[in-house]
Amino acid sequence: MAIIGIDVSKDKLDVCWLRDQMNLKVKTRVFKNTEDGFGELLKWLLTHTEETVGRLQVMMEATGVYHEQLAYFLHEAGVVVHVVNPLHANEFAKSLGKRSKTDKKDSVVLARFLASRSHQVWTPEPEAVRQLKVMLSRLQALDKDIQRECNRREKAEIQRGAEPVLASIDKVLKALREERQRLQDEIDDHIDRTPGLKADRKRLESIPGIGPVLSAMLLAALLIRDFHSAGQAAAFHGLIPVMRQSGTSVKFRAVLSKAGCGRLRAKLYMGAVVAIQHNPQIKAHYERLLARGKTKMSALGAAMRKLLQMAYGVLKHKTDYDPQWGAN
Repeated sequence: MAIIGIDVSKDKLDVCWLRDQMNLKVKTRVFKNTEDGFGELLKWLLTHTEETVGRLQVMMEATGVYHEQLAYFLHEAGVVVHVVNPLHANEFAKSLGKRSKTDKKDSVVLARFLASRSHQVWTPEPEAVRQLKVMLSRLQALDKDIQRECNRREKAEIQRGAEPVLASIDKVLKALREERQRLQDEIDDHIDRTPGLKADRKRLESIPGIGPVLSAMLLAALLIRDFHSAGQAAAFHGLIPVMRQSGTSVKFRAVLSKAGCGRLRAKLYMGAVVAIQHNPQIKAHYERLLARGKTKMSALGAAMRKLLQMAYGVLKHKTDYDPQWGAN
């Protein structure tokens, strides 16, 4: 197998082929981050490695949206693709004692990281889930724009002679709210038009604490990749406690890791607030933790994690929520 690391930026691809793992001999080259550049990259790899397409292993970081086109191109060509969390790659670089950082050196680090151990193979998410994710991202952007305009309006209300400004802001707010409602309707229609998503949303909303807004976000969050367990899903979305303890002098309170999407955690927080009142399992779990001396925020964080794990369970087993889960 040929081991290749690719550092992706907006305009270019820094590529490193790890020719000799023992002696760290590498061959590097730079390509454009375009469709033509992708073709030249694949041709160069096949020519120099003398391997078949299926024996090319490529690792890149999840760099916003800039890596996505390349990942899809290589996957469709038959290359084994790995997309790694930039934090993990950065920690690996630190373990090697790397202090300087360039695109070329980053590609070498990615190749060495790929060769160091086994990694999960990247596969594209289902098209319907991908569309849902993109629309939810746009909805989030509209919410931010609406909040900004509301803040500007509040400021303008206390300024003299701001009537023309208020009229302008109100006009923009009206347009933004109408577009938000149109997009929300399109999201609901998209889910209803997709039988799998429609059934999964119904299963999610059978869990007390999960409503229409949170169910749509959980569909995108939990179906976007193949999680092997509920714990892995919780860790991916930043809902596991991180502890810092050493001897008797270092003993920090455990806090959530807060990796992944903060907006999803914000919605899960509100869902957990409802769940500790109306979901018997989460309510019992929450009260148990309080009885053991946990703070309310710590117990609420555990309730958020429990809610996500329940959502993972109904999606994995394709069944509605059962209040008797775990009772036996």
